[in-house]
Amino acid sequence: MSPQQTLALLLALSTALNIAITAGLLARSADASTPHAILTGAGAAATLLGLYFAAVAAYH
Repeated sequence: MSPQQTLALLLALSTALNIAITAGLLARSADASTPHAILTGAGAAATLLGLYFAAVAAYH
């Protein structure tokens, strides 16, 4: 794995983490329960990573 690929993967993981936290906090502020907010954030992160890996697979 090249340094450029490693940095791209870290950027994708960082972005997914930021989106997960934001989605979880938004769900929590919308009066969702804590477990539901966590699942919402995890779903948002999984969706983002799925889209990223699908784009990488289509590119290669």
